[in-house]
Amino acid sequence: MHAGWADCANITENVARLACFDTLAATPAPRTEASVVIDPANAASTIEVPVITAQPSTESSAKFSQLDHWELDEPYQRGVFKFRPHHSSYLIANASYRPNNEPYLPYRVLADADLSKYELAFQLSFKMKMMQGAFGKPVDVWFAYTQNSFWQVANNEASSPFRETNYQPEVIAIAPLAADLGGAHLRHFGLGLTHQSNGQSGTLSRSWNRLYAQVGFEKDGLSAIARIWKRLNDSDDDNPDIVDYMGRGDLALAYRRDGHIYSSTLRYNFHTSRGAVQAGWAFPLAGNLKGYAQAFAGYGQSLIDYNYFQRSLGVGVLGLF
Repeated sequence: MHAGWADCANITENVARLACFDTLAATPAPRTEASVVIDPANAASTIEVPVITAQPSTESSAKFSQLDHWELDEPYQRGVFKFRPHHSSYLIANASYRPNNEPYLPYRVLADADLSKYELAFQLSFKMKMMQGAFGKPVDVWFAYTQNSFWQVANNEASSPFRETNYQPEVIAIAPLAADLGGAHLRHFGLGLTHQSNGQSGTLSRSWNRLYAQVGFEKDGLSAIARIWKRLNDSDDDNPDIVDYMGRGDLALAYRRDGHIYSSTLRYNFHTSRGAVQAGWAFPLAGNLKGYAQAFAGYGQSLIDYNYFQRSLGVGVLGLF
């Protein structure tokens, strides 16, 4: 069954819905050709009957890649300097099992001003294409930025501080792929350079730089991006052992079905047996807004806690754009 305008309107995901409309708009209209028919009652006259020829099938337009935010295929390319989602952008009320007071002890004003187990956590993440078809090759160069903060909004005894904010700019080169591997479709390969820091000084300072390679693949509604990285300048910061806890790569998974998004990110260092898992569930609310639940267990929920094991659970909203 071919996808039509009504089918596109029923798609809940914004990127997929717009791509469906774009595909329909780009589909050539059915062509008509005049067919000559002789009127048997009057051989001297003819009747022109329009014949509609078959139009190109749009069946494939109903199937969308979960990785099209990288604009891998021609119908999805939007040019440069246009915002796209990168990682999730969300606001959640978060409860942690055991807050890490240790880094802040020298800065406490009140003896009983411990960190609260409850705080607001939010993340803003976006990217934009800086170059399309760079160097005459099918390679796009992106700039991405992610910021996540942890706000002790109800901790009046400690003056409701922002406990931690992490800043992460990135430059990423992405090349499309079209290959199958064990039934999975390889969709892209990328190289990235990223800096992540918490903007603090003294004993609270945390930062690191990485060069990474990533590959994206998908199968039956499940998408995955696997990364491996090499830390740069590992002796020139305040956390030289961060790789022991954050590992040398991660795997981000996402499964979408009926407007729901089930996601997880996994990290693990096989030499130190340390890592982390973050799982999320986004469900429809209204328009671009989804409800969101997030669970975390492991090291490195934030840079200040890169070497601290934490468990937390949060509920809030997630935005799509």
